[in-house]
Amino acid sequence: MWNWAENQIKLFLFRHGAAPANKEHRYLGRTDQGLSPEGAEALEKGKKAGMYPAVDALFLSPMKRCLETAAILYPKQEPVIIPEWEEIDFGAFEGKNYEELKGDSRYQAWIDSNGTLPFPEGESREAFISRCEKGFYKMLAILEKKYKQNNEQDRKQEMSVGLVVHGGTIMALFDTFSDGEYFDYQTGNGHGYCCRLEREHGKLRLLDCKRL
Repeated sequence: MWNWAENQIKLFLFRHGAAPANKEHRYLGRTDQGLSPEGAEALEKGKKAGMYPAVDALFLSPMKRCLETAAILYPKQEPVIIPEWEEIDFGAFEGKNYEELKGDSRYQAWIDSNGTLPFPEGESREAFISRCEKGFYKMLAILEKKYKQNNEQDRKQEMSVGLVVHGGTIMALFDTFSDGEYFDYQTGNGHGYCCRLEREHGKLRLLDCKRL
């Protein structure tokens, strides 16, 4: 059984590399777009520069841009897919950028709400955060099962776990398990955070978070 007093989990949360829509500053949610050539090249350069540490377990969103990112960064690691970590559904805003949306009254209302209104024909922030949290607990159940199945000599006091997901997924997880608010944790393509996962006063917390 996992013992929170004795064992530690170090989490590395990475946003996928750049897709064509990212370069054009378009809302990229449920569209299953892969990496751009430039996005893949930037990941290769970052990997050569030592940006991406080795991990004991790897968890991904099921979308192409995350699968392709993980294949570049961790080609020998067998990933586990967490369906709940798909990017938020931008609804009517999907595939559009600011220039195309600035005359839309629904978009202005969403901006004025500081992003708290649900996306028209899409998803609310609350629903998105809730499903990302559900995926997080699914990940922990898989990790605990993996830990219990290991032989005594293979059990580590600190387990390093990598997540290759979306910018929104990272923000949702930090909104739930860390201090600060949703938009405090925006990060660029191919970048992310390192932190410790601990149980503090009976609650799971992401602590000592550092940008990567």
